[in-house]
Amino acid sequence: IINMKPSKIEISYKTILFTIFFLIFLWFLVYIRDILFILFISLIIMSAFKPLVEKLEKTHIPRIVAILTVYISGLIIIIYVGGTLLPPLITQSINLGQSLPKYLETVFPFVSIDTQFITQQIAPIGENILKVTLGIFSNLFHIFTIFIVSFYLLIERRQLENHLAGFMGIKSAENLLLIIKRVEERLGSWVRGQLTLALVIGIATYIGLLLLGLPFILPLSIIAGALEIVPIIGPIISAIPAILVALTVSPLLALLTVALFIIIQQAENHFIVPYVLRKSVGLPPVITILTLMVGAKLAGVLGAMLSVPVVVMVETIIAEYSKLKSSKI
Repeated sequence: IINMKPSKIEISYKTILFTIFFLIFLWFLVYIRDILFILFISLIIMSAFKPLVEKLEKTHIPRIVAILTVYISGLIIIIYVGGTLLPPLITQSINLGQSLPKYLETVFPFVSIDTQFITQQIAPIGENILKVTLGIFSNLFHIFTIFIVSFYLLIERRQLENHLAGFMGIKSAENLLLIIKRVEERLGSWVRGQLTLALVIGIATYIGLLLLGLPFILPLSIIAGALEIVPIIGPIISAIPAILVALTVSPLLALLTVALFIIIQQAENHFIVPYVLRKSVGLPPVITILTLMVGAKLAGVLGAMLSVPVVVMVETIIAEYSKLKSSKI
């Protein structure tokens, strides 16, 4: 007969304290999540601007002047592009949202489509763009805070090594600086690459649709550029509205539109992506799609926008930390 004695599970007071403090720390992170968003966006901006600032510094321009030059140039571009594109974008988006149900009825005359539901879902696109624009201007304090924080991150970046060395010791500071430098390089190259890719695809789509004579080319082009962040699926989704609009004109125009998107996609895969993203190590397509879905589920549009940079940063930290540990063995 085997004598089975019940085993005791002992939990030390250290484990209890650790659990309590860990839960408090998680609650604190959730409580200051808005501040963390601002800090992370500032880090992304700093990583994207840092190479430009350093290039200007090499021409014997003081660092603060170089930072101000980059910031002012970026601000001028944003104001000019926003003032030029926003009014026609809002107008064309409203018209597209109102006309798309009619286009669907024309293209699929024998299919029963709930046009009222589609109208309710799509018609507010232009109004939503206007609301987002007004919301951006109403949150000028947060935008100003983001640029101020990233500005000081750029200024104090040179002093980071001294601060870390005094706080952690020289050897630990060197290891941490290697990881920080790699994160900055990866984040900066990813952001610059994605923005460049979206701009190139958006402009190419705009020129192509303009030559074909399609209406609503501005929102359709912006959709094509914005969805470049979604691998595989994004280009397909961005082509559907343009093809539907073209079908209402003629089948030939629809075929030409399909050909246009195929040509742009092939040019992107073989020429644009290898050139633009040659220094940026991206994520696998499936990981990127899942990351965007999780980010959108957790924090909406902002979560989707920041989800991929977060994963890129975490992946880089883990990879560089593993390299450092393996080099010590």
